Amino acid sequence: MKRYLITGASRGIGRAIAEKLAAPDITLLLHGRDTVALAKVCKTVEPHCAGVVRLVHDLAVSSGVSDLIASVGSDPLDLLVNNAGMAIVKPFGEITPIEWEQTLGVNVTAPFLLTQHFAPKMPPSASIVNILSVAAKTGFANWSAYCMSKFALEGFFQSVREELREHKIRVINIYPSATDTNIWKNAEGDWPREKMISPNDVASAAAYALSRPADVALESITLSSATGNL
Repeated sequence: MKRYLITGASRGIGRAIAEKLAAPDITLLLHGRDTVALAKVCKTVEPHCAGVVRLVHDLAVSSGVSDLIASVGSDPLDLLVNNAGMAIVKPFGEITPIEWEQTLGVNVTAPFLLTQHFAPKMPPSASIVNILSVAAKTGFANWSAYCMSKFALEGFFQSVREELREHKIRVINIYPSATDTNIWKNAEGDWPREKMISPNDVASAAAYALSRPADVALESITLSSATGNL
């Protein structure tokens, strides 16, 4: 029986990955902050997998990450998906210290702490999937905090990948362009969501990378809309 932990699984990309990876030999450990939305996801995937564990914790604070780790338990993970994230969209001069710290907490510190805790116990052929962004490689006006966090993860996981090679643990970074998720509800501006890629597109890419033979690592996947990055 394999155990998969997916953060930010209550909606969007995380939900799509959970639905894509549900299988009879898999126990899904699904994290989210929205209790109602997470319960709906669990209800959807439960008939298709060995078991589902609901994890409701705030990853913006270290105590929330510690509680999540405790809830997952001591059994090793076969897959860690670092998907949870947040975006502050405003000119850099208007970002508050609290917003900056929250962005770091959810987008950088939580993946670091989860990876640091779980990776040493993961078996050979296990995988870590990180949902990054094209914003991990390119800066965008008014997205400075978000880009900072994704650039940080890019550097961190490139290094972690090299450290984990000898343990035969794959580190897979996925770089989606603008994806039609709820993140845009809090972003000022008129965003053409009909031109964006879908969460299912990202989930399919993750599933494909994970389906490769254990000795094959599809380490970096960039996904763009045919109309270009938004």
